[in-house]
Amino acid sequence: MAHKYELVPQEVSPVNTKYRRIVTKLPVPESLEIFARLAAYEPVSMSGQPPIIWDRAEGFNVYDRWGNMWLDWSSCVLISNAGHGRAEICQALQEMMERPLLATYVFPHEGRAQLCQMLAETMPEGMDKVFLLSSGSEATENAIKLARTYGVRKYGPKKHVIVSFSGAFHGRTLGAQVAGGMEGLKDWIVELPGGFLQVPFPDGFVQENCSFEVFLRILEEHGLNADDVAGVITESYQGIGPNFLPDDYARSLGQWCRSNDVVLIMDEVQSGFGRTGKFYCWQHYDLTPDLVCCGKGISSSLPISAVIGRNDIMDMYAPGSMTSTHSASPLPVAAAIANLKLLQEERLSEKAAELGAVLGQGLDELQARYPQHTARALHRGLVGGLLMVKPDGKTPDPETALAVNQKCLQKGLLMFAPVGLGGGCVKIAPPLNTPKDALLEGLQVLGEALQELLEN
Repeated sequence: MAHKYELVPQEVSPVNTKYRRIVTKLPVPESLEIFARLAAYEPVSMSGQPPIIWDRAEGFNVYDRWGNMWLDWSSCVLISNAGHGRAEICQALQEMMERPLLATYVFPHEGRAQLCQMLAETMPEGMDKVFLLSSGSEATENAIKLARTYGVRKYGPKKHVIVSFSGAFHGRTLGAQVAGGMEGLKDWIVELPGGFLQVPFPDGFVQENCSFEVFLRILEEHGLNADDVAGVITESYQGIGPNFLPDDYARSLGQWCRSNDVVLIMDEVQSGFGRTGKFYCWQHYDLTPDLVCCGKGISSSLPISAVIGRNDIMDMYAPGSMTSTHSASPLPVAAAIANLKLLQEERLSEKAAELGAVLGQGLDELQARYPQHTARALHRGLVGGLLMVKPDGKTPDPETALAVNQKCLQKGLLMFAPVGLGGGCVKIAPPLNTPKDALLEGLQVLGEALQELLEN
C-alpha cells in the first residue's frame, strides 16, 4: 500500500518537553515549497515518509529549521544506532577530508585494513574475510552469488537453488527482490528466474505452523532436497514485524544447513550492530552462519555495507573479479570505524538489552489495552512493532497504523511509515543511545495517540 501523508498544514497542540517541541502547524507551511520542488524533480516513490524537512539530527532528536524538535523512533530506518551526528564520527570524517582522501576505488588504504579486521573480530573463528560494499542490496546480491558459486563449484550445477522466506525483504535490486518474499514487489520482473524457492516464514501469525517440518515439506513438494540447495537466506528478524525466528526453528535450520553443506546467509542489514541487545541478532539463536550481510548501522551515518564470511567461501573469486567501485570508500570507512568504537566503548548492545525490557513491557501493555486493534506486540532490544488489525484480528489495518504514525508526529514523536503486512505495523527503532526517560516519554506519547484514536 502507498502511504499518503497530506500536505495540508494542520493546527496541532503545542508541545514543549525536554525531548519534544512542536511550535508550528504541521506540515510547516513554509516547508510546502520544498515539498513542491521534490514532487517536481523526484519520482513519487520517494514521497512515502512523514512530511517534515530535516535540518539537523543530533543524538536521538531530529530538528527542522522552524523550531520543531522530534524524539526520534526511526534511527533513519535502523541506521543511526550510535545516535545522530555523533561528534566522534564527525571528527573522523573531518580528519579524512582534511587529509584529503575521498575516493580510492579498490586501491588499498589503511582504514580499509582496520575496518575489515574490526568486523572480522566480531565473528566466530574461521569467518575472517570481509567484502566491503555500499548498500544492503549489494551485500545480499553478493552473498547469494557466493552461496550459489560455492554449491556449483563444489558439487556441480545441480546444487544451485537459493531458498528464502515469505515476507522477506533483502533489497530493491533484481536478485534481492527475486529472493525477497513480497510478491507485490515482483510484478515488474514478469518471468521469475529458476533456482529460487520461497518457504513460509514461521511468524506464528500468518504462518501458524512454526515447525521446521514445513520447510522440508515445501522442498519435497517442489521435487527438491538438500542436494539441490546451495544456500538459505533469511533476515535475522524480518523487518516487516519485527518477526523473529522461533528458537527451535532456528536451531533446526542451522543444523540442516550444516549437515548438508548448505550456505546459511543471515541478513543483518537491519538487525546488526547492537539493535536487538546483542551485537548481531543471529547471536540470539543456536546456529552459526556461513555468510552475514551487514549495512545500515555499520556506520550510523554514511552508506557502507559488508559481506562477512567463511574464508573458503569468500576467497573463491580471483583478484579483480569481485569488486565494487566504492568498496571501502575512505569517508564511509572512517565513519564505520568511529561507529564501531562507540558501540563497544559505550556498551550500546548491552544498553539496548536493558532498555529492551522497558520498551517490551510498554508495548505489551499497550497491546493488552487494545487487543481488538493490536494483534501483536513484537520486540527485542530496541526494535519493536505494534501490528494494527481490523476487528477480525487477522486483517491488517493500514489506515489505523498510518493514523497512529501521524498522531505521534504531531505530538513530536517521529517514526517512519508503517511497514509490512499491507502497511499495518507501527515500527519502533530508537537510537541505542536514547536514555530511559526519553524512551518512557515516547511510550507515553504512543499511548496517548492510541487512546485518542481508538477510544474516541
